[in-house]
Amino acid sequence: MGRPATPDDVDTICRSLPEVELGVTWGDRPTYVVRGRGFVLFRAPDRHAVDPATGEPYDDLLVVTTPSMEAKEALVADPSLPFFTIDHFRRTSAVLVSQSRLGELDVEELREVITDAWAARAPKRLVREHLGDTDG
Repeated sequence: MGRPATPDDVDTICRSLPEVELGVTWGDRPTYVVRGRGFVLFRAPDRHAVDPATGEPYDDLLVVTTPSMEAKEALVADPSLPFFTIDHFRRTSAVLVSQSRLGELDVEELREVITDAWAARAPKRLVREHLGDTDG
């Protein structure tokens, strides 16, 4: 495993991708966007996402877009990864991850997940220009 990922790596990786800005979505939530479409969102604590260990709402969640429901399920099903979902997101192609658990990933794993999120929301031409030919 490479260097463990940190919350700072989220910003570094997102801003390294073409045409990414830190904007606002869902009313007031900081969100990394590509051409106005969010792909990584800082989620506000609420009653839909409660830490089972404490019973308190998570206060450090990221919502990360996935390219498909299959990709979401693969991330959630892998017990070695810190990604999860909640009932509130059952029909959404996105996973949740606590920033406090990002260190369970190495930087390259985080880069892959964030790049996939960006590619799922960016215009196809921009994705091709940045990543080359893709199946998506």
